[in-house]
Amino acid sequence: MEVLEKRHIDFDRTGFSDEELINIYTKLVRPRLIEERMLILLRQGKITKWFSGWGQEGVSVGTTYAMNRDEYILPMHRNLGVFTSRDIPLRKLFAQFQGKLSGFTKGRDRSFHFGTQEFNLVGMISHLGPQMGIADGIALASKLKKEKKATLVFTGDGGASEGDFHESLNVASVWDLPVIFAVENNCWGLSTPSIEQFRCKQFIDKGIGYGIDAVQVNGNNILEVINCVRKIVDDIRENPRPVLLELMTFRMRGHEEASGTKYYPEGLQDEWTKQDPIANYELFLKEQGILTDELAMTIRESIKTEIVDEFEIAFQEDAVPVNMETELGDIYAPFTQVVVSPTSNKSEKRFIDAIQDGLRQSMEKYPELVIMGQDIAEYGGAFKVTEGFVDQFGKDRIRNTPICESAIVGAGLGLSIAGMKAIVEMQFADFVTCGFNQIVNNLAKLHWRWGEKADVVVRMPTGAGSAAGPFHSQSNEAWFFHTPGLKIVYPSSVEDAKGLLNAAIEDPNPVMFFEHKNLYRSIKEEISDDYYTVEIGKAKTVREGNDITVITYGMGVHWAKEISAKHPDISVEILDLRTLLPLDTEAIYTAVRKTGKVIVLHEDCMTGGIGGELVALINENCFNDLDAPVKRVASIDTPVPFDAELEHQFLPKGRFETALIELAKY
Repeated sequence: MEVLEKRHIDFDRTGFSDEELINIYTKLVRPRLIEERMLILLRQGKITKWFSGWGQEGVSVGTTYAMNRDEYILPMHRNLGVFTSRDIPLRKLFAQFQGKLSGFTKGRDRSFHFGTQEFNLVGMISHLGPQMGIADGIALASKLKKEKKATLVFTGDGGASEGDFHESLNVASVWDLPVIFAVENNCWGLSTPSIEQFRCKQFIDKGIGYGIDAVQVNGNNILEVINCVRKIVDDIRENPRPVLLELMTFRMRGHEEASGTKYYPEGLQDEWTKQDPIANYELFLKEQGILTDELAMTIRESIKTEIVDEFEIAFQEDAVPVNMETELGDIYAPFTQVVVSPTSNKSEKRFIDAIQDGLRQSMEKYPELVIMGQDIAEYGGAFKVTEGFVDQFGKDRIRNTPICESAIVGAGLGLSIAGMKAIVEMQFADFVTCGFNQIVNNLAKLHWRWGEKADVVVRMPTGAGSAAGPFHSQSNEAWFFHTPGLKIVYPSSVEDAKGLLNAAIEDPNPVMFFEHKNLYRSIKEEISDDYYTVEIGKAKTVREGNDITVITYGMGVHWAKEISAKHPDISVEILDLRTLLPLDTEAIYTAVRKTGKVIVLHEDCMTGGIGGELVALINENCFNDLDAPVKRVASIDTPVPFDAELEHQFLPKGRFETALIELAKY
């Protein structure tokens, strides 16, 4: 504990009783004493990594103290005081630091990379910025439910350079969300000083650009932090809107212990030591006659004893048992689909009508469901899928978004965390790149990391064939096929489009739902008018045959049917995968064994496409059943060209016919 000869921070105790001031002191000292112990244990090899919040305790403790217990906080690396101020049992926290089973992530993630619904905390991922979009979603849920709750999310002066900062503040401003963006300005991003991170004088200068209030506070003054945050949350609970809160402080130790602080100019740490939040507050309490040396010692010794005892309990716990079934079983949130069969009268619908039907009926079935996307409200979306929805469901649930895919996918996850459901429409599947991190690192990994569901469907209008060029035509399902934790659904028929979309919305896991744009208005089918579902993870034989098996999905199904009809002398079995994750391997193997000759067909480019994985599975499991090498037919390995003739050459339809004839002769 730092000892100061004189106090360098002025405190205003107005409104605080003696008892409360001592309670605040206890909460402030607690994370520092834990950190002192952790640094010893790090040197002993009993923990493997430590991100220090030394000198920044006033920020974490003060903000958390000012929030209500049932309001969400989204902390970062240096916010140990958030977790301790929410009274998380230390043995559980220490088990997390050691990667033990009783921690929050079963040994799968480290330090503060976890969340807990019990304590209304949502942990970060290493990418720093995405938690701000999640905070938007949590705040949106609170606003829609009229709960009068605030949300607080941390970022650093370095992390605020990421695009997620701009996107999330902009969304919060446009939607008037009750969220505090707490910028923990500790002057350094690892070894990079603030002057190399941003050129504005201070973060609060950014507030005017977003049209939001911005407040700066001395983050080392615990009472100032508490008073400031209390004032903000009291206001925004009643009058929802975001606030940018800049908390000035300093990181006394390295970004993490291994990196050290050699890059700090000489004397800088000595100057900031004078601003130590604990030493200054302790001097203030003693000056006020509230804290004696004996009481301070009693408080510290009690905490130290608790730390030692609780760590020993966690340390004695056995290592995490290595169990393949457990690891794979936790990829998805538990869900047993009960298929709802079609029962009503049928009517002819196009593919787009089926999508509209599914969305509308799911919105009616789930009042907590929100659809978000660019131009989806009054305009009805780029393809008019949500036309008329605003009139039926209102703008609270059919939400136009700014052009900011990362923040909106994050907001979808925030809605899920707050107990709602979300559909995020990518205007074109190509634009998902701007939300890629949220999908593959947050949505996909969330349940496996700390047991929280990600109840989000991402709708992906996809595919070429309309001369739309390289940025509106890509087939990018393979990007997500590689990511455990996602489900990928890709219907080819009108009936499946509605049934699988309803099923995807029912499922509490993240689903990438691909809709081929060229099918929207080109195919029709008699389907049930009422709500029904189709089983996710189940392939479907759409054509029986005995000579050759074609395994495909999406537009490939229609190419296969068309070309097969031109060659009645070849008996073709067509298997429509419908779901790419989880993959129906048994249906694949059964179809392969039936004919012994196989073509895997998809619109995506050949290299790195899903076809390669299918061929490998067939080779490993059905080699003795094959009568010929398995063929892959796919688009060529270029971006999608604009010119119609070039696009025709790019797509695999013509090459598929050649491959079919050649394989029949093999």
